Amino acid sequence: MSEAPQPTTAAEKQSSARVLPALILAMLSFSVVQTAVVPILPSLAKELDVSGSSITWLMTANLLSAAVLTPLLGRFGDLRGRKPMLLISLAGLVAGSALAVSTHSFTWLVVARVLQGAGGGVLPLAISIVRDELPKQKVTGGVAAISASMGVGSGLGLVATGLLLEHWSYKSIFWMGLVFGLIAVALVALRVPTDPVTDKDGGADPLGALTLAGWLSALLVAVSQGNNWGWTSTRTLGLFAVAAVVALIWGVIEAKVAHPLVDMTMMSRPAVAFTNLAGLLIGFGMYGSFMVISNFAQTPEKFAHYGFTATVLHAGVMLLPSALGSMAAAPLGALLIARRGPRLPLVLGGVLGAVAMAYLALRHSHEGDIYLSSAIFGLGIGLAFSAMPAYINGAVPVEQSGIANGMNAVLRTVGGAIGTAVMAAILTGDTMKLPIPVSLPTLDAYRHAFWTAAVVCVVAGAVPFLIRTAKPAVSVTTGTRAADPVSGREPVKTDA
Repeated sequence: MSEAPQPTTAAEKQSSARVLPALILAMLSFSVVQTAVVPILPSLAKELDVSGSSITWLMTANLLSAAVLTPLLGRFGDLRGRKPMLLISLAGLVAGSALAVSTHSFTWLVVARVLQGAGGGVLPLAISIVRDELPKQKVTGGVAAISASMGVGSGLGLVATGLLLEHWSYKSIFWMGLVFGLIAVALVALRVPTDPVTDKDGGADPLGALTLAGWLSALLVAVSQGNNWGWTSTRTLGLFAVAAVVALIWGVIEAKVAHPLVDMTMMSRPAVAFTNLAGLLIGFGMYGSFMVISNFAQTPEKFAHYGFTATVLHAGVMLLPSALGSMAAAPLGALLIARRGPRLPLVLGGVLGAVAMAYLALRHSHEGDIYLSSAIFGLGIGLAFSAMPAYINGAVPVEQSGIANGMNAVLRTVGGAIGTAVMAAILTGDTMKLPIPVSLPTLDAYRHAFWTAAVVCVVAGAVPFLIRTAKPAVSVTTGTRAADPVSGREPVKTDA
């Protein structure tokens, strides 16, 4: 890391200025759409005349679609070109938003959320495009900006939802997704160059894709619906069993086929495997904490003697500092990665997340407590998100960049589903009796939820210490070692 940075030519600066904003907006479009419906699920249940357990399918369907389509789009990007797959991913987001705007049917709204889940492919495809198109010294900053945009968009989505509902109906939220998506499609089409196919010798793996979709579907449905069905119910346990069996079959298939969808040797590299574990834990912490903080802020204080009786908008504003923290984390994460490698920002991400949640477990009686912890938490999430692609890109050849980052995104999604389910179980497991037909969690339940999130973040921060060295990634198409994602030099053994 001691080499002087190479000067950036005018052409390289123009490339960065053209490509990166389009990719960041594409990432923001998906992350805003994914989280925007979270705070309005109860009101949507009344609007659409469905039960509270049924309305959760609007989140389950989206998470499931994103988890299944993200690695598939990432891999097809490796095989057929990243830009075409990115446009397909955004087209799904736009089509889903358009359908949501045009329908009043709950069933079709679930279908719309499935289509919107195709936007999950934006993250791995955008990271791969940055790796292909930006000058080498700009790659780390570009990847960090795109990754941190996930946290920024999630926070902005919560604020935008509240703001729109203050003046318009829930349809305005899907109009927002449609407008964002159309702008992102236009910018990607006009600004992102057609990229070379990096895995010309690769092939499709339909059986691997089918079994991957199978075990992810079974797992996510079981996790997302466990609170409604009961964790020991036949349906929940049966789906967990199906997920385990199909995942085993998937692993055997991927180990034996000539051109696997997911190279299991690549997935077993310590820098990839442990980074994926960290992604699972960070996803748990982020999605679970957003849900808990939003619910806590909206709790009616006169009945529960805690909370702030916040509106959806007010609760979103309380979480706005998390978006600002994630925004600040992008350049800071890139700087730390360039100077010290990805371990430090990933460790700091877990530590800051734990500090924020522990603070809320101890202090939560003033709105300032929420604002402060939200900012610290967002900074930590942003640092962690910026570090994970750096670990993965340093361990895999360029022709596997899409699928490797796609699987990391999948595990963040799985972690988010588990996190929201666990947090919901904690809150519903300890409620107070009130003279109103509403069940509210006790204050102790919220404390337990905050402490749970803190412990998960601590473990996420410890995971990078399990990554000792990374062997140089060898490109199967060229037989050369992939360039280091930080410096652009030939990689050597590092702590990545």
